[in-house]
Amino acid sequence: MSVDLFGNLDPEPSQRGGSLSDASNPQAPLAVRLRPRNLDEIVGQQHLLAPGSPLRRLADGQPMSVFLWGPPGVGKTTIASVVSQATQRRFVELSAVTAGVKEVRAEIEEARRQLARGRATVLFVDEVHRFSKAQQDVLLPAVENRLVTLIAATTENPSFSVISPLLSRSLLLRLQPLTTDDLIALLERALSDERGLSTTAGERLTLAADARDMIIRLAGGDARRALTYLEESAAATDALGRTEIDQAAVESSADRAAVRYDKDGDQHYDVISAFIKSIRGSDVDAALHYLARMLEAGEDARFIARRLMISASEDIGMAASGVLQTCVAAAQAVQLLGMPEARITLAHATVAAATAPKSNASYMALNKAIADVREGRGTGVPAHLRDAHYSGAKKLGHGEGYRYPHDFEHGVVAQTYLPEDLESARYYEPTGNGQEAMIADRVELLRGLLGR
Repeated sequence: MSVDLFGNLDPEPSQRGGSLSDASNPQAPLAVRLRPRNLDEIVGQQHLLAPGSPLRRLADGQPMSVFLWGPPGVGKTTIASVVSQATQRRFVELSAVTAGVKEVRAEIEEARRQLARGRATVLFVDEVHRFSKAQQDVLLPAVENRLVTLIAATTENPSFSVISPLLSRSLLLRLQPLTTDDLIALLERALSDERGLSTTAGERLTLAADARDMIIRLAGGDARRALTYLEESAAATDALGRTEIDQAAVESSADRAAVRYDKDGDQHYDVISAFIKSIRGSDVDAALHYLARMLEAGEDARFIARRLMISASEDIGMAASGVLQTCVAAAQAVQLLGMPEARITLAHATVAAATAPKSNASYMALNKAIADVREGRGTGVPAHLRDAHYSGAKKLGHGEGYRYPHDFEHGVVAQTYLPEDLESARYYEPTGNGQEAMIADRVELLRGLLGR
């Protein structure tokens, strides 16, 4: 039971269950116990914590609604927790996984009643991207009329998963993965803070440098994951009667072998380089080997997916243009699935890229075009190609003489497209590899029809 601002007993606690309710429980996971109590204790996200920033104003009690967008374990729930402790407002947490329209309506009606009694409500919605349009529509008037201060957390781009009216009435704050320095500070706090780790005998634990580096690699910028690995490693160390957490303890807790991936980053760049060069060289077995090394070392699956997309355009291009679609789909699947399932999708894309015919003709064509632009080549756009849709364009001769290709046989008509001083330029030189062999024939045919 709690007491409201008028001294009456309030049967509703200010916070209802959920991930924020157990921080004071000594048996709670380390990541929960160590959750920051104020904004100054937050690790990372310094770009959002400057004086006068929206987060500072939110914690000071200014009414506003925000969407916190970022990958798992970077502080979205932490920020909601800090706000719940920094203000005297009623705090309610809903999970979009379990709450339906009925639950959302009930919380908004209760917020309306509490506001009439002089008590504002902060509503935290976790995984808001899972809310249906109907659920989001229910939230909209409550946000618009400030019946609640909404803090919504999402791992997906809200522009695609949240209705525009709700998003336009809120601030969108982008959270970044934690850096190595951020994670080091977090691990040190876990070992020194009274809420953190100690042996069953009450002794403080230490963390060997190689063990620390391995935890950071495995965490992939995720604070929750880093603290979970640390907690399990500490338990294994304590069980052996030791006080120093070593790499063997981390290995056993992570249930995987340590893979050499040095802390200074040489191996990070060497292995991804070997991965891409193996794909470029069409050695599918080597590519899968380096993929496995990165995954076992805890490399960020999103980083691997990004490099696959780049390779699909740089090294494969029009010889097998569908590989880019496969790699883009793999990157999206990585976001939706997470590890360990995402490794299967990455293997799919790696095999598709490594076994595909190769061409860098599109990439080289762009480089040649950029070189001309940087050297000042390319006069004005030919008059007949200029925009003729605005008032006064006709007087300037814009669009005059333009020939509409669809009016001609094959949908092609000879006319000047390039600037005058580049009329003879040829940037794209197709190879005879894969699908590009057919494209090469068509390019020559088109250039002939265009008089080039």
